[in-house]
Amino acid sequence: MTNTPTDEKPRVSDAEMLARFQNSKKRPPCSDTLGMRLVEVEQAAQRIRMEFDVPGMFANPTGAVQGGFIAAMMDEAMSTCCIIASNVTMTAPTLEMKTSYLRRLMPGKAVVEAHILKWGRSAAFMEAECFDDQGKRVAKATATAIPMPFKRLS
Repeated sequence: MTNTPTDEKPRVSDAEMLARFQNSKKRPPCSDTLGMRLVEVEQAAQRIRMEFDVPGMFANPTGAVQGGFIAAMMDEAMSTCCIIASNVTMTAPTLEMKTSYLRRLMPGKAVVEAHILKWGRSAAFMEAECFDDQGKRVAKATATAIPMPFKRLS
């Protein structure tokens, strides 16, 4: 396995890649539902950072954000990290994901940092951490995905 995708086109700068995602007209509705905004790209480190505006409707009866939404935010970040690492030539559907919840997250701002641990021909291994608006880690996830050429299914 290697740490970089193969058959890549020349890369654009981190700032250009960030602008490409921030200005995309093909943004999936699930990203909007989660309140996602890509704020940082480090292609050489295969790392990204996202901010989320977590709405109150994601809260469980105690007022904290339901864990499935936290997992979805981390999954979104890891998937986007793979797309960027491939220079937007590949996607990496999640095969499995393990999430550890460390403290509760309240609606409002959240930050997720994701990076690729290893990129191979048949599997990619990623990691993500979710932080609350005070910078406290609320959850951590690891995932395995299968790299494949990027194409729209619809």
